[in-house]
Amino acid sequence: MAYRDKTPIYNLKAVVRETGLKADTLRAWERRYGVPTPQRTESGHRLYSQYDIDVLKWLVDRQNEGLSISRAVELLHRLEAEGKNPFDVNAALAAQRHDLRPQEGHHIQIEVERGRLDEGGTVASMREAWIDACLNFDELRAEQLLAQAFALFPAETVCLDLIQKGLREIGLGWYEGKVTVQQEHFASALAIRRMEALLASTPAPTRPGRIMVACPPEEEHTFVPLLISLLLRRRGWDVVYLGANVPLRSLEATLATVRPSLVVLTAQQLYTAASLLEMAETLFRERVPLAFGGLVFTEVPELPEVIPGHYLGDTLENVVNQIEHLMTHLRPVPARRQVSYDYKEALDHFCSRQASIEAELWARMEDVIPKRLLASANQSFGRNIIAALTLGDMDFLNADIDWVKGLLVNHHQMPPEALEHYLNAYYDACVHHLGEPGFVVLEWLSRLLGREMHGRARQQQVKQPIAIRKEE
Repeated sequence: MAYRDKTPIYNLKAVVRETGLKADTLRAWERRYGVPTPQRTESGHRLYSQYDIDVLKWLVDRQNEGLSISRAVELLHRLEAEGKNPFDVNAALAAQRHDLRPQEGHHIQIEVERGRLDEGGTVASMREAWIDACLNFDELRAEQLLAQAFALFPAETVCLDLIQKGLREIGLGWYEGKVTVQQEHFASALAIRRMEALLASTPAPTRPGRIMVACPPEEEHTFVPLLISLLLRRRGWDVVYLGANVPLRSLEATLATVRPSLVVLTAQQLYTAASLLEMAETLFRERVPLAFGGLVFTEVPELPEVIPGHYLGDTLENVVNQIEHLMTHLRPVPARRQVSYDYKEALDHFCSRQASIEAELWARMEDVIPKRLLASANQSFGRNIIAALTLGDMDFLNADIDWVKGLLVNHHQMPPEALEHYLNAYYDACVHHLGEPGFVVLEWLSRLLGREMHGRARQQQVKQPIAIRKEE
């Protein structure tokens, strides 16, 4: 058993810094639950021991496993009454033995709970039932299943293992052409409504520092940032959630008002990753630390290198732990790769010629591809070329091309050759309208299509620009 010194030597400020708890929270716990038990100086100031600090950390850990503070204190006293050292006991097993199980509305340690709950397949079976209810537009059944799940399991487990994984399965079904847009939207609306209700019902924050969570311009997918905000709130953090499509305009004024210790941004698509980069650069200039993530960064592993901030990784399960770690090591970090001047010049050049390129495509392709699909293809492809140029690497587009191929086959019953025909026409139009600064676009298209560079493009005699890596 490790010896823990009970000599009162730490002032309140030191305990706040060591435990992450607010001074008001410490005083409230002392008043309501008798924990901790600081000594007083002659002038009335509190002095805490190392034992007090260890007890506070132990109580916070029990909160993170799902116990309310009152039940955590009760468990502490029961273990001490049994002559056991709380720091040497498996607290989760002790809580079950004393029937002090996690309650709805309190946080858990996700990894521990998931391992136990999924063992019997209960969450998985409820997820399948919820998916089935959503696909049948059975709102009453879907809500009943969620209510039942939240009554049985911790909220974090339901949000991650039932709702988030359920939405992912429904999204995959939509991509494969097995689920309609209406079904996917119905499920998303139910999920987001539930998440917003949970977020609104979280208790007041107990930890110092403020975290601002948002989507960059044009990003409309809000489930992930909502989930992150909820998980952080349930850990006691002060979270300001701004929602979808947050514009760059007035960002500096918002930062001055909110004064966040950390900003968290998520992007799911390449073109919103480009707008995230713009927002990240503003945050870096303002010396505000950034954490970021999202599906597009998983699909394009090199992409995080161009964003000045802390990448949160490829899975949601560990995001909150990473953010909590960052809150103790707050500092802005530069991007590991900087966009080259040649790419910036290519971006301006392409934007100035985009309308001419698309006009030629309309003239050549309107009798080959349905007009609505052609309009959508021009908008999407042009927007993603601009995003790749903004981010400094045309190869970032490769994953998107593979995704579009599946979309055309599954949703428009068009053969894969239709996309190749469109891309060849796009390349020819670029050859006609792009000058020397557009070489990176032409070079990428020629590699993608396996075509030899057009004579006019070869004559430009321009070496392909690459992104410049900063020294680590």
